[in-house]
Amino acid sequence: MTNRKDDHIKHALSYQSAYNSFDDMELIHHSLPDYDVSEIDLSTHFAGQDFDFPFYINAMTGGSQKGKAINQKLAELAESCGLLFITGSYSPALKNPRDDSFHVKDRHPQLLLGTNIGLDKPLQAGLKAIDDLDPVCLQLHANLMQELLMPEGEREFKSWKRHLADYVKERPCPLILKEVGFGMDLKTIQEAYELGITTFDISGRGGTSFAYIENRRGGNRPYLDDWGQSTAQALLNAQAMMNKVEILASGGIRHPLDMIKALVLGAKGVGLSRTMLELVENHPLEDAIAIVQGWKEDLRLIMCALNVKNIEELSTVDYLLYGRLREGQNPSSQK
Repeated sequence: MTNRKDDHIKHALSYQSAYNSFDDMELIHHSLPDYDVSEIDLSTHFAGQDFDFPFYINAMTGGSQKGKAINQKLAELAESCGLLFITGSYSPALKNPRDDSFHVKDRHPQLLLGTNIGLDKPLQAGLKAIDDLDPVCLQLHANLMQELLMPEGEREFKSWKRHLADYVKERPCPLILKEVGFGMDLKTIQEAYELGITTFDISGRGGTSFAYIENRRGGNRPYLDDWGQSTAQALLNAQAMMNKVEILASGGIRHPLDMIKALVLGAKGVGLSRTMLELVENHPLEDAIAIVQGWKEDLRLIMCALNVKNIEELSTVDYLLYGRLREGQNPSSQK
């Protein structure tokens, strides 16, 4: 019997999204910039922390020997590049105290480490994860459709809001409410904000599809493989809350241009999962580090071509929408 976490890695690497919403967005070039590339500032702030760069390694794996090996490579990549690294769900370690697949700071003491746990787990489980890993932030993931499609998935969900409220009341460290690739809708953001959550990873469709993964594991509902809203669409839908909360974007981020587009749509930071997984699985680690370091320069180049000096100014950039993304404006659910 294969490990469920290893199944996730295998199917995540095999899946290719048929549509990426960022391809339906075009940025307006500026011919006479006011800044030199050396003046461009990539720093940002979210979840109670200042970060030198606006992208991070998002939650992926753990809970197996393969997951441990990947986490070690991702941790070295993140530490070398000064990036936040958020581990996959800490749940396997709660079930197995001998599981050390998430313990990467012993070898990487300068690492900015976050971790992740599902909203099906009560506050005490999250406190245990925090005690064990001492993270700079805790992602609370809401993976409803994944659970519904997972052969061994949950069927009771009424406790999730109560758990979320418990985390807010205790607030053991900065909290991020995270979707898992289906796109967080405006009503969810508003409801969680009323409970006290102020940082959200809207994680839309376009990257890793947990509907696809669970259907390949036996969910047998392939007509739901493309469930949810795309990342750019989720960002557009969240505009009404941008001045009240911090929005992070993930789901189908492939390269620096996608990062910039997400930041133009109001994101404070951008998370990459599959792209980072492919880097460390398909390249020697030193080459992966060089590629990621090169992304920082690429971000500055693109920002210079948009005539913006910092991440905050990106929200003023003009853009055009095409195709499905343009047609998806003003959905009935937002009326």
